[in-house]
Amino acid sequence: MGIKNFQGKREEVKKKNEELILVSDYMSTKLITFKATDSLDHVISLLIQNKISGGPVVNDANELIGIISETDCIKHISESKYYNMPSDINNTVGKYMVTDVDTIDKNMNIFDAAFKFLSARRRRFPVCENGKLIGQLSQKDVLKATMSVKGNTWK
Repeated sequence: MGIKNFQGKREEVKKKNEELILVSDYMSTKLITFKATDSLDHVISLLIQNKISGGPVVNDANELIGIISETDCIKHISESKYYNMPSDINNTVGKYMVTDVDTIDKNMNIFDAAFKFLSARRRRFPVCENGKLIGQLSQKDVLKATMSVKGNTWK
């Protein structure tokens, strides 16, 4: 005779009311931005003064046109200052910035954003709405978001 296991009528599993943690909840909105015509010496000074590693480059309409980072500035230094050459007059942000910029949606789940950081190997993502820069999400912002998550809310 086979073993019978009677568990009774199963109750429907009630789904928890899961609140999504969105990028817009943790993104920075007070940003230090740069213009394409800014000199790299000015950028380097602001990066050091504000203890940041880069920032978005916008035009007069606050539309994102690029990103300038410490790495981009180091390229400039290696091309001129290392060899004790005079700075090029055209040492502007527009010459050294990265123009192919990945952005992130403000309504994206913060954990999907974390995965995007891992796969894209970026330190920051600008957040745009209708082409205009509205904020920026950094890896540190993602870490702050994870501190607000309780262990039982993980999927």
